[in-house]
Amino acid sequence: MEPVTSCCCGLDVHKKNVVACLRRIEATGELQIEVRTFSTMTHELLGLAAWLKEAGCEQVAMESTGVYWKPVFNLLHMDVEVLVVNAQHMKAVPGRKTDVRDAEWIAELLHFGLLRGSYIPPQEQRELRELTRYRTTVVQERARFSNRLPKVLEDAKVKRGAVATNILGRSARAMLEAIVAGERDPALLADLARGTLRTKRAAVEQALTGRVMGHHRFLISELLGQIE
Repeated sequence: MEPVTSCCCGLDVHKKNVVACLRRIEATGELQIEVRTFSTMTHELLGLAAWLKEAGCEQVAMESTGVYWKPVFNLLHMDVEVLVVNAQHMKAVPGRKTDVRDAEWIAELLHFGLLRGSYIPPQEQRELRELTRYRTTVVQERARFSNRLPKVLEDAKVKRGAVATNILGRSARAMLEAIVAGERDPALLADLARGTLRTKRAAVEQALTGRVMGHHRFLISELLGQIE
C-alpha cells in the first residue's frame, strides 16, 4: 500500500501531555519516524505547531478523547489539515501498551489514508453550541433550585404554594426576602401581596404562619441567590 502523503503526524492526546509521532518520507525515499512529547500548556502546543510546520507536515490526526482534543485542534487547524477521529472507528492494535505506540499507530493509519475524520463544525458554530449547552445547564440548575425551595418552605410549615401557584412571582419574592431578613409576623408578610393575591389576604396570612428557623432562612437565601 502506497502512502497518500509525504509527511503526516499522529497525536495521542491526554490531559497533561500530547505524544506526537511524525512520519516523513525523505527525498531519498527513506521513511523517517520521529516521536516527541509535549505538555498541553499553550506554549508547548505552540511549539508542537512550529515543529510540524518546520517539518512540512501536511496532515495531523488524533482521537476525539473527551474534551482534550479541542485546544490542540484549535491551535493546529489554521496551519495544517487536522483529522479528529472517532476512537471506535480505529481498530485496536494487539499489544499496544504505551502512548508512544498509540501515536505511531495513528500516524501509520493516517499515512496510508485509512482514517476518516469526524465532522468538525466551523468555529462560530462550535462557540454557539458551547453557549447553548451552558444555557441549558443553567436552566436545568435553576429548575432544580426552584423545585428545592417549596420543600424548604414546607419544612418551615409555610404553605405559600397552597395559596399561589407561582412561588417565585413578585409577591412571593417580596415575602421570601422579608422572611430571610427576619420578619416573622404573618400579617406584615401578607401585606406584601400584590395584584389579585391581595384579595386572598386572609388565606395568605394563614399560609405564612409557620415555624421558620435560622437554617430555613439561610437555605431560602441561598436558593433565591442561585435562582437569580
